[in-house]
Amino acid sequence: MSYGVNEVLLASVLGAGVFAILAAQPLVIVGVTGRCFNNNIGPDNLSPVQDQLPTVYDIIAHRTNYIAFMCWIGLWSMLMHFVLAITNACNALKYVTRFSCDIFGLYVAFIYLQKGIQVLTRQHAHGETSAYLSIVVSLLVLMTAYVFSVIGTSSLFQHYIRVFVKDYGTPLTVCFFTGFVHIGEMGKVNLLVLPTSESFSPTLDRRWVVDFWNVSVSDVFLAFPFALLLTILFYFDHNVSSLIAQGTEFPLRKPAGFHWDIFLLGITTGLGGILGLPFPNGLIPQAPFHTSSLCVTRQRTDMSEGHKGKTETVVDYVVEQRVSNLAQGLMILGTMSGPLLVVLHLIPQAVLSGLFFVMGIQALEANGVTKKVLFLANDRSHTPASDPLKRIQRRSAIWVFLGIELLGFGATFAITQTIAAVGFPVFILLLIPVRTFLLPKYFTKDELSILDAPTASPFTMESVGGSYGVPAMLHSVAVLPPDQTDGSDEANGDSPEKIVGRQTGGDSDEDFMERGEGPVRKRRRSSVLRGERGSVFRSTDAERDGIELQGVK
Repeated sequence: MSYGVNEVLLASVLGAGVFAILAAQPLVIVGVTGRCFNNNIGPDNLSPVQDQLPTVYDIIAHRTNYIAFMCWIGLWSMLMHFVLAITNACNALKYVTRFSCDIFGLYVAFIYLQKGIQVLTRQHAHGETSAYLSIVVSLLVLMTAYVFSVIGTSSLFQHYIRVFVKDYGTPLTVCFFTGFVHIGEMGKVNLLVLPTSESFSPTLDRRWVVDFWNVSVSDVFLAFPFALLLTILFYFDHNVSSLIAQGTEFPLRKPAGFHWDIFLLGITTGLGGILGLPFPNGLIPQAPFHTSSLCVTRQRTDMSEGHKGKTETVVDYVVEQRVSNLAQGLMILGTMSGPLLVVLHLIPQAVLSGLFFVMGIQALEANGVTKKVLFLANDRSHTPASDPLKRIQRRSAIWVFLGIELLGFGATFAITQTIAAVGFPVFILLLIPVRTFLLPKYFTKDELSILDAPTASPFTMESVGGSYGVPAMLHSVAVLPPDQTDGSDEANGDSPEKIVGRQTGGDSDEDFMERGEGPVRKRRRSSVLRGERGSVFRSTDAERDGIELQGVK
């Protein structure tokens, strides 16, 4: 017994619906990717991480009802999620930094790439011609989608065209190449396609509600250790997705709510088990891509030293709402209908392989490990003076830090290829104490402040008690990216308070006055503090007086 396309679609709808309507962090995309080590998604498994791990199906299917056993894993895990929420266990997220997030993100990126290759190797079953055409199509999908992403971040064409290409280039690529393989002689080649089943029905001949009561008592308790591993994985995976989706590069103005969202994740995990669905959780890289697509940007001329006259894209604010997440969930529900399932059945697996390559490459480009590799490989004379890594006196410190990250990635990837793979969530979690307790013994505070940093802004981390290593006075202030604080706003005559209010998505008193609304609410006077990297912090005089900022880079 296994999951099929309909189960994956309905699990995605469940996650999107619950989190879009009820979550404190509705920007986080929740769905199924396969990092859940216990899914077995059909004979033609297309889940990007699924093939990497010995699944619960391999371990338990020979002795009991697999779907019912998975239901008990979901129910046990639901209770564990409730305990995490009630005990404020998410406060430990203050210790999660870019170090562990980058390692996990690198692991996910390579899994996407490996999955794309595995899908292509499967095409040889239909002959050499099918395999060759599949390879060509997957590479064309990769190249086309990548060109669209480059155009979206370039200065070509008008701004609205670039935004359209950036947001819709990849899905349009999938649509085009689904039809492309039917042109001319290619239409005569038998390509493997996405397997589907009847509309709004389980893949297997069963009801949607699982008869989990037809399981022995011993199997009920046997599900407990698997549920514990699942909970550990979801605790890290979902929260990291939430952190990255609310990263420091996004000027958010609505507070986070990690404890409530982990409670909701427990509910979706339990419901997923009862309905016989793979368990949904936060998605990487879809979650940060969603936030990025909601950013309102503008073009600005960089007036900083060495970059004068260069045009750059600046994020003014993020459209924080629940509609887009709910809308994509409802559209996924629509794909379970008969006509759209027929359309899904037309998509060649080669196109999906190219899509995996695209997601893997995009995740690599945004990863901090990749950026360190490029910095070390780059000609020093061509490295911008504004690059924070140039401020590190010991170049060996960058090499050592990068080596530790690659070692962590290699160990994580390697363990998933062994019989011990079901325990890999524990290994992922161990990255946090390594960063907190071991790395400071070799690296100085100044080096770590540049090599590593909190994943999200102090404003986002306030709900879990702040960020590790960040001064307490900055836990409730806004931190702006360096590229938004080059001084051009001051040159345009804007006051520091107005700059901070605008860049953080809030309204300053001057904004209200300009609109003729007057000082709607009484607030304490703010001031701007600027760190060495150009970051802007907003703090009140009461917080600032008599306090010296130390360790803020």
